Amino acid sequence: MFAEEFLPTYDVSDSVAVVVDASPAQTWRALMDVDLIELGRHRPLVGVLGGMRMVPELVSHVLHGERPPAVPQRMCLRDTASLAAADGGWVLLGERPGEALALGLVGRFWRPVIAFKAVDRDGFREFSEPGYAKTVYELSVRGLDDGCTLLTGLMRTATTDEHARRWFRRYWTLGVGSGAHVLVNGVLEQARDCAGRARAKTHAEHVVLP
Repeated sequence: MFAEEFLPTYDVSDSVAVVVDASPAQTWRALMDVDLIELGRHRPLVGVLGGMRMVPELVSHVLHGERPPAVPQRMCLRDTASLAAADGGWVLLGERPGEALALGLVGRFWRPVIAFKAVDRDGFREFSEPGYAKTVYELSVRGLDDGCTLLTGLMRTATTDEHARRWFRRYWTLGVGSGAHVLVNGVLEQARDCAGRARAKTHAEHVVLP
């Protein structure tokens, strides 16, 4: 498990899971195809939670006389690793195609305008600069005996010193923990629904009419 490899010791952890009426391959394709921008539009709570983190950064750009970054038309999970660290780009920690994907992020998440830290895959593992938190999101699929798939999202966060730990725990306790849960659960449910429709379509195409 990538989370164990990159963040074996942590301060908080949460996980969500859904059963998908589709094969692991169909589920994986649906997961990789989830459009995070579209998800926010169709699931208001997910959109609000994401927007709450974006608004202070947009205000900061305006106050500094800068043009706010353009919102992409589409963004899938892998796309988050192509963004610049200053814009909240994630680090692709690892992928086993068809099985699991892990993304990491380093920053001071409790600040109104998040201070992100640019690190690469190896740098994430070794990062220990005081005053920061490191978080891992791992999403995985596993086939079940009945032909369905268990789709799981795991979130872990570790802080680098006691000062960061105090700030992060306040931030987490004030509802961010449940917000992270809602966001990941939204991704999993979207993938579940898309995979289920793909399976139903495939089944319908193979039905031989008398």
